[in-house]
Amino acid sequence: MRENARVVDVFKPGRGDYQELVDEISALLGAPATLENRDFELIAFAAYDSDDGEFDEATLDPVRTRSILTRRSTAAVRTWFEGFGIARATGPVRIPPTPEAGVYTGRICLPVRHRGVVLGYVWLLVDEPGPSEAQLSAAMQVAARIGALLADEAQAGADLTRELRAVLTAEPGWHQEAAVAELRTALGARGEGLHTVVCVAPWPSADPDDAPSVRTIPAATALCTVPWGTSGQSLALLVRLRSADVPAPALTAAARLLREAEGPRGGGRTAAGVAGARHGLAELGTAWQEASASARAALAEPRFGPVAQWSAIGPYRLLASLPPEAAHDPAVRVLLSPSHRELARTAEVFLDCAGQAGRTAAELGIHRQTLYYRLSRVEQLTGLDLDDGEDRLLLHMALKGARL
Repeated sequence: MRENARVVDVFKPGRGDYQELVDEISALLGAPATLENRDFELIAFAAYDSDDGEFDEATLDPVRTRSILTRRSTAAVRTWFEGFGIARATGPVRIPPTPEAGVYTGRICLPVRHRGVVLGYVWLLVDEPGPSEAQLSAAMQVAARIGALLADEAQAGADLTRELRAVLTAEPGWHQEAAVAELRTALGARGEGLHTVVCVAPWPSADPDDAPSVRTIPAATALCTVPWGTSGQSLALLVRLRSADVPAPALTAAARLLREAEGPRGGGRTAAGVAGARHGLAELGTAWQEASASARAALAEPRFGPVAQWSAIGPYRLLASLPPEAAHDPAVRVLLSPSHRELARTAEVFLDCAGQAGRTAAELGIHRQTLYYRLSRVEQLTGLDLDDGEDRLLLHMALKGARL
């Protein structure tokens, strides 16, 4: 057995206890260990290296490497391993190497259970003869402690749906402050860390309780549905961050939720927004406004991508704070009618191109004379002078605002 355990990295869905427990199992058994939830999504891992600093073949097992790099196993890998009965097992399951299935190194799977329910798996890459029964028994006791943590977190996440929704839907002022205090009490110490908020909109289900389980989303603290527009729903997710400069956990969670929203039950285009990072929960309401504004910007401007960060949406940070009716300024109301859609697009592209006629004509694929004619029609319809800076600003804001 080698004793120089080295932690390479960790993707945590909860507290640091997971990493510590995985390290403990790895040290007990002298083998690389990986913890995944029951959906085969990575939670934490620890790798062993040799005394001379070279990684061994087990550490570089391709199935394990892919799981670490992509944070989850493929459906084919999951089906293969479940074929060994790991979901029903109550003790260690030995899985032999099977090169034709891409499994080049033998494994021992320790089912992570709590009150009889499997919540995850600890995977160990081992050579024969492998750990002793006494070592495996000790490792299963640690796995039981992991199961208790996963169960506690799942229960906490389920119970926080009401509290999070109350914060995000409360009117600013003492109502929201009271809701934040209740959420802070429910979260305990977890509420004082670094967080961000993700908005996915529109969410395809009209049922407020029809939302994914927070347990299945790494780094998630709480999740709920929130009204969107006049009759739709959006999905809100509170995500823990390790650094304000590394939004990867929130971006990954947003991408996962988008895949679910745009799946078989999806009814149209969906986008996600990610707020700026904040310590604690005091500004959770503001963070939600940023996340929902970013989602609106992503829906309005595909160039922001399916997941838009508040820091990247530029002027939409200001436009999103305006009331919806602001886009229908009297000067541009006629231009925004369906019959003048082409003129409105021409004006918007012209302003996007900083008033440069050559760039605008090339972007639209039209002759310059056609462009000049359309711009004169825009001036006639709006009464605005496109040579005037303030008139240009008003028209540009109104056209962008109408997208929201």
